[in-house]
Amino acid sequence: MLDTLTGKAKSRVWLTAALLLLGLVLLPFLVEASLGKSWVRIIDLALLYIMLALGLNIVVGYAGLLDLGYVAFYAVGAYCWALLASPQFGLNLPFWIILPAGAAIAALFGVLLGTPTLRLRGDYLAIVTLGFGEIIRIFINNLNAPINITNGPQGITLIEPMSIFGFSLGKTQDVLGLTLSSPHLYYYLFLLCVALVVFVCVRLENSRIGRAWVAIREDEMAAAAAGINTRNIKLLAFAMGATFGGLSGGLFASFQGFVSPESFNLMESIMILSMIVLGGMGNIPGVILGAILVTVIPEALRYTGDLQRVLFGQVYIDPADLRMLLFGIALVMMMLFRPAGLLPSKQRKREFAEDAA
Repeated sequence: MLDTLTGKAKSRVWLTAALLLLGLVLLPFLVEASLGKSWVRIIDLALLYIMLALGLNIVVGYAGLLDLGYVAFYAVGAYCWALLASPQFGLNLPFWIILPAGAAIAALFGVLLGTPTLRLRGDYLAIVTLGFGEIIRIFINNLNAPINITNGPQGITLIEPMSIFGFSLGKTQDVLGLTLSSPHLYYYLFLLCVALVVFVCVRLENSRIGRAWVAIREDEMAAAAAGINTRNIKLLAFAMGATFGGLSGGLFASFQGFVSPESFNLMESIMILSMIVLGGMGNIPGVILGAILVTVIPEALRYTGDLQRVLFGQVYIDPADLRMLLFGIALVMMMLFRPAGLLPSKQRKREFAEDAA
């Protein structure tokens, strides 16, 4: 009987996985048919933010290190791609050199950030990481004199799209009889990268390193007394999170074709942090859900202008202002009624239940 139930359970798991995979494959076509081509690009950006949120989740959710400068690693990866795949330096290196290089340089910056902050916790760590993110942005913004490297506030244009062995993702391509536009092609690339990042995060979460991160988050002194090398483990958390940030930055630059310092301001770090807090800090499905909601909801709220015309005959509040107001109210309500997030981990849900009791 148990074997039969186990077999049925396995069949349901495989069926669910197959349906989920089919839905993800068809998603850009369904979205384009119902909402328009612009929403396919929004889905692409949502996948990028999922990678960013999963990277920050390692630092904040697993290791408990509050990082408000995470967007700096995103900028490092983006500018690495922009400088090596644009007319800025006259280089057009292949993706298999640029993408790993951007991730590796971002990891190095993560270690450089982590090294002087090992003794800091809480608010002090948040302030230092915030300053680091602003330093990187201002540095990029002013690195156009005396030698023009980043083109300053004007940004870098004419960035080459991703090209895999001559197959360019920046152009419409015919694949297996289907005509796929650039947003569709990038969607499948980003989806593959998200799957890879999720796999790595799951393996890390269930590994000895993941348990060491959680131990540091719960009680660093007790973790050190138990024999955990807190210094190296915390540096590894910064490096791993920064690696995913650099990877996402490189993909963003190839997808967008343009980067500027304004794309990497403090608000971006706050939004990424909001994703993991809203979804469920430390829980991979929750982080994914949070990233999707924080990316999609503000875009959906752009239609509040049309809704006002239908209800009142004219627009009373500018949609750009109203959507952020409603989004902010939604976040406040979430923190009041679901402080652990939409899909919290079992441990975090238990901790909040104990605090409430």
